[in-house]
Amino acid sequence: MPAPRTTLRRSIAAVASLPLLAVALTACGYGSESTDDDAKKVNAASGKKLSADTVRIGYFPNLTHATALVGDQEGLFQKELGGTQLKTATFNAGPSEIEALNASSIDIGFIGPSPSINGYTKSKGKNLRIIGGSASGGVKLVVNPKKIKTLDDIKGKKIATPQLGNTQDVAFLNWISEKGWKVDAQSGKGDVSVVRTDNKVTPDAYRSGSIDGAWVPEPTASKLVAEGAKELLDESTLWPDDKFVITNIIVSQKFLKEHPDVVEAVLRGSVATNAWINANPDKAKDSANAALKKLTGKALPPEVLDPAWKSIQITDDPLAATLDAEARHAVKAGLLEEPDLKGIYDLKPLNKILKAAGKPEADDAGLGVK
Repeated sequence: MPAPRTTLRRSIAAVASLPLLAVALTACGYGSESTDDDAKKVNAASGKKLSADTVRIGYFPNLTHATALVGDQEGLFQKELGGTQLKTATFNAGPSEIEALNASSIDIGFIGPSPSINGYTKSKGKNLRIIGGSASGGVKLVVNPKKIKTLDDIKGKKIATPQLGNTQDVAFLNWISEKGWKVDAQSGKGDVSVVRTDNKVTPDAYRSGSIDGAWVPEPTASKLVAEGAKELLDESTLWPDDKFVITNIIVSQKFLKEHPDVVEAVLRGSVATNAWINANPDKAKDSANAALKKLTGKALPPEVLDPAWKSIQITDDPLAATLDAEARHAVKAGLLEEPDLKGIYDLKPLNKILKAAGKPEADDAGLGVK
């Protein structure tokens, strides 16, 4: 087996038959009770209105969507949009966000690679484009240290993933396959028991002993560690340069065609937000946590927030080669028919912005529009 750092070992599933999870949690943004943060956004909403009165952006209330959390919280998106109003909506899962994009309920979304591929292939390449990157990493295998000491001890144990066919589920299935073990992808039964468990209830499942560990994104991984679990593997170590896409930016093709100036403004806001996050990690961490508190009613405690934040890399690069590898690994797992992903990326607006800022341009791995 090739050395881990030179082999793309993470997979993605895009299963058209997967059931949709709960749809949008809530819409947030203007019209809510006035706060200092709201005033910050309103002050940013000055200047010339662009070609659209409003742009609607969707994302998850999750640290892996830090660009969206911080960009909205700090008014950095609105600053670039000027007189065009920003409205946001949050979602529980990728399928519901894709549904919203297809229904024109949102125009732009921060979302993981699995639903991006799923949405693109189901629409035969007609509904979305990936236009930028947001985050890499933030996925770990954490285990009960009393039952599991080494990676080989995973065999015969019950390990949770968030959902059948989601990004982490197939990453784990692929890792199992490369260990030489056998698991039926659909049932999760085999040399390892793969237990599909919603991230919200995974800590309870761990406490009850119904699972022995989990391959999960942050902050669920750090929540489990706070419960006594031990980090056994950081998925980033399985990828070249320790990087793989966990969150990218998508746009409705219709909105991109009709309002390219608005899309560029959002991307400028994203690039500015990412630069601010990387230059001010502690302030950005606090900003993201403040946004989470507003959205969910509860901030993350330091013992969860601090390690989770450190494991996520914020990036403008969508890391297209890793998405391509994820799709191929999903095919290998039997959870995806061979997809045609050519045209899933349109990085021209992003690269225009990066070039103007003197930054390296992003590569589309041969999957860009011509």
